[in-house]
Amino acid sequence: MHILDDFAWRGLIQDSTGIDALREHIDAGQVTFYIGFDPTAPSLHVGHLMQLITARRLQQAGLRPLLLVGGATGQIGDPREVGERVMNPPEVVAGWFEKIRRQVAPFVTYDGENAAIPVNNLDWTGEMGAIEFLRDVGKHFPVSKMLARDVVKNRLESGISFTEFAYQLLQSNDFFELNRRFGCTLQFGGSDQWGNITAGVDFIRRRSGEHVHAFVSPLVTKADGTKFGKSEGGAVWLDPELTSPYAFYQFWVNSGDADVVDYLKRFSFKSHEEIAELEAATAEKPAARLAQKALAEELTTLLHGAEETQNVV
Repeated sequence: MHILDDFAWRGLIQDSTGIDALREHIDAGQVTFYIGFDPTAPSLHVGHLMQLITARRLQQAGLRPLLLVGGATGQIGDPREVGERVMNPPEVVAGWFEKIRRQVAPFVTYDGENAAIPVNNLDWTGEMGAIEFLRDVGKHFPVSKMLARDVVKNRLESGISFTEFAYQLLQSNDFFELNRRFGCTLQFGGSDQWGNITAGVDFIRRRSGEHVHAFVSPLVTKADGTKFGKSEGGAVWLDPELTSPYAFYQFWVNSGDADVVDYLKRFSFKSHEEIAELEAATAEKPAARLAQKALAEELTTLLHGAEETQNVV
């Protein structure tokens, strides 16, 4: 089965710049893709986990991953609906950068023809002056398009700083630099990043004339409408010092019957047939929680290792 057909079955593609064109691009030869994470906290959380697993799936299908941790963009942070972010000191961001770089590393492999490459956008953003940034990057961005982004429109009344407003330019320039330096032609992320990602696609077309590709996955939601990724104790982190392996395991075991099959499709590497069997088991014997236990064991092993998993099962 083609990787894009598997992604469609798993519900991993909400929007794209063109599935047929991306399919042809993948079939034509090795593709380099990137996914980015900003160190705006000391750890990633389960909301980031699907993107890490998607990167692993793409590498297993033969694509080459660039895992970007934003040493530059992490000092600013993408605009949020709730209001302006607190600016963390550069030395704090640098410490978080190192933690998150170590955190994402085990999800991909670093050998073979499509070995993963870790990248830091501070390498090119940090050396760029204000005049160069405005001339080479800012000149290519119509303000009308930037204002059309939902989070920006929603923040206009309450207020948004130029710093956060300009974040889109930084992320777009990341795609341009990764295309120029590594031949990266595909970016993916969560659906909340669609505006930033398509801005990068457009920026590359305007500046270099090259055609690149992108897709986004839907944000994970729960059937009852409550927010995914929260437990009674707050956010579920990937760092074992913030969320223990036991608490991480229990988070997945406590998944609702209405949610667990969707979670299996998006987070598990089990085959379509294995997931169908677990779906049937959930319908026949929901109290046994076989699907939840299978998912919890797989993801806890992936993140924390087999030994830690055996200690919490």
